[in-house]
Amino acid sequence: MTPTEKRNQRLAQRLIKNLQRRHFEAYYCATAAEAVEQVNALIPDGSSVTWGGSMTIRDIGLTQRLHQRGTLRVMDRDQAQDRDEAQAIYRAAFGADFYLSSTNALSEDGVLVNIDGNGNRVAAITFGPRRVIFVVGLNKVAQDVEAALKRARSTASPINAARFDIKTPCQTDGLCHNCNSPESICNYVHFLRNSHPAGRHVVVLVGEALGY
Repeated sequence: MTPTEKRNQRLAQRLIKNLQRRHFEAYYCATAAEAVEQVNALIPDGSSVTWGGSMTIRDIGLTQRLHQRGTLRVMDRDQAQDRDEAQAIYRAAFGADFYLSSTNALSEDGVLVNIDGNGNRVAAITFGPRRVIFVVGLNKVAQDVEAALKRARSTASPINAARFDIKTPCQTDGLCHNCNSPESICNYVHFLRNSHPAGRHVVVLVGEALGY
């Protein structure tokens, strides 16, 4: 085991304890491939499943893996023919058995911080789907909630603005300006500090750098 692998394992063990103290179900997978299989195992045949805009779950092949099963009712916004159909999937997500996401940042004591432009992701995380599963690379761990919020605003948001080619100040220079731009993707700031009801939220930590 390399020094990095040792550190990741020890950090994950600490995070799992802190998440469990906050009533989350939590797991650690050393690799993205292991995480795909872990999430797949958590979702029973016949379940309805959907997801937010996370690049993590797409990049590791999780969404493709769930499509391939053929035993799930998958609501995939990426396959929507137009905005109206995508909006219908956003709303249908509230009745799903499983909602998949990543997070913009995770504090060492177990608080997940997310920032949304439209709010559909943080709304589903908060209420609706029977269970919510987060896939989180350890690169998103921050020392405390304040640092997690800074990571979400100064790292994740400018990258996502660039990804969507949104005309915001952070697109220009990569820095957060605490803007009120009409195209801002930082309209809803969400802190998930406890899973309620207990066990509704699952965090799968991954010992790789994933997403933004």
